[in-house]
Amino acid sequence: MRMNTIKPAVGSKRPRRRVGRGSGSGLGKTAGRGNKGQKARAGGFHKVGFEGGQMPLQRRLPKRGFVSHLKRDTAEVRLSDLARLPVGEIDILVLKAAGVVPPAAKTAKVIRTGKLEKAVKLSGLSATKGARAAIEAAGGSIEGEPAKKVKEAKKREEPAKQPAESAKPAGEPSKASGEPGKKAGKAPKQAAEPKQAEPPKQ
Repeated sequence: MRMNTIKPAVGSKRPRRRVGRGSGSGLGKTAGRGNKGQKARAGGFHKVGFEGGQMPLQRRLPKRGFVSHLKRDTAEVRLSDLARLPVGEIDILVLKAAGVVPPAAKTAKVIRTGKLEKAVKLSGLSATKGARAAIEAAGGSIEGEPAKKVKEAKKREEPAKQPAESAKPAGEPSKASGEPGKKAGKAPKQAAEPKQAEPPKQ
């Protein structure tokens, strides 16, 4: 056997079907395209899902759910993954070097899955509420969280500022009346004195 004698097995390769080669071939004249129409012409093309101008099916059906565009940038890390790492200080570069997160990940978030019994120091990573409690319970700490997480934490810690009430105490005397509890207003009108009857003229 030589290189120039190697051929595919008999029957494994069939010749390409040649259309438009006479009516006796079964695909003559219109070459399987039918009579007239856009698809019978050279270059006649319909985009995928085109339905002649009516609203296509992919637009008629309701849409459900949400897929975050940041999903590829943020990776999830389990507590059991942190327990397997031989180092105590962990950041995104250490996770990439150990193959815990993909190389394209920009940040990572620790979730409470598995057990962590050693103290680790995380830097530049975020963690869920349960994962944070588990890390701190094991003697670890989390430092240098992403800026977005730090801003949200500060907002939660600041108490809601309520507008100062400008109402005065009920017993404070008013300026105009001088009596406690009364609003300043116009002085009450005095009753008009009755006119004296004039003596009759003679």
